Amino acid sequence: MRWRGRQQSSHVEDRRGETAGYSAAGAGGMMLLRFLPALLRSKVGRTVLIVGVIVFVGARFMGIDLLPMLLGTSVPTTQSPRELSAADQELVEFVSVVLADTEQTWNEQFAALGGRYPEPTLVLFSGRVNSACGLASAAVGPFYCPADQQVYLDLSFFHDLKTRFAAPGDFAQAYVIAHEVGHHVQTLMGISDKVRQAGQGRSQATVNALSVRQELQADCFAGVWGHAAHTERQMLEAGDLDEALNAASAIGDDRLQRQAGGSVVPDSFTHGTSEQRVRWFRQGFDSGEIRACNTFDANPL
Repeated sequence: MRWRGRQQSSHVEDRRGETAGYSAAGAGGMMLLRFLPALLRSKVGRTVLIVGVIVFVGARFMGIDLLPMLLGTSVPTTQSPRELSAADQELVEFVSVVLADTEQTWNEQFAALGGRYPEPTLVLFSGRVNSACGLASAAVGPFYCPADQQVYLDLSFFHDLKTRFAAPGDFAQAYVIAHEVGHHVQTLMGISDKVRQAGQGRSQATVNALSVRQELQADCFAGVWGHAAHTERQMLEAGDLDEALNAASAIGDDRLQRQAGGSVVPDSFTHGTSEQRVRWFRQGFDSGEIRACNTFDANPL
């Protein structure tokens, strides 16, 4: 990809210096709330509570907030910032450029429809991260959280993409980012809410089938971005498209189930087969049109 020297997004948040977790004192704080009535009935208990209030107020006066620790809420701990290697720094610049380019594409697409595109934030994390969708580990891979409209990415996934999934290349990495941004587009267009509503009270097989259509549409939306990056900004080089198609194929449900040594169970698919993922990305890439990505009416997929 010809990405160096291009505009970078201002919506990249680096949380790799934070440790996501919960206060160890939180459980004690919740127990205190549970037994508060009994404590109030006891002279000793009332004394303990009075002392606790004095400590709490004194801490607040000194600028220390003990409430998150008391209630057991999320307490990110900032580590000493590590110096990035040249390779790490280049990777951060790369994802920032890709995100900026998706912003340009979707701003133009939404403007053509008479709308506005609120740009998502891409959160870089290491190991695990707190999001509005809950605590997640790097094992789940890159993900989009509709509750806070943010994309989450542990950059170590790019290493897995190259080694574990045998899908190397910068455009393969860009496809991953563009796919998650595709979920943001679905959220803004109300598609994600409709999918959730359609799955309420339905069988797991039905919910999975809806998820497949949603994921394939995100692949197609990634292709729409790829079309603009290629035809309007000449970012792609020879072999780039093959990198993305290889990545889409590598993470098809059928291929992953075979690699895991199990049987291929179509009712358990949540993202689509390798062939479907390749075909829908290619459909978006060839057309450059949102309307070409209606996976929900497609039959067969």
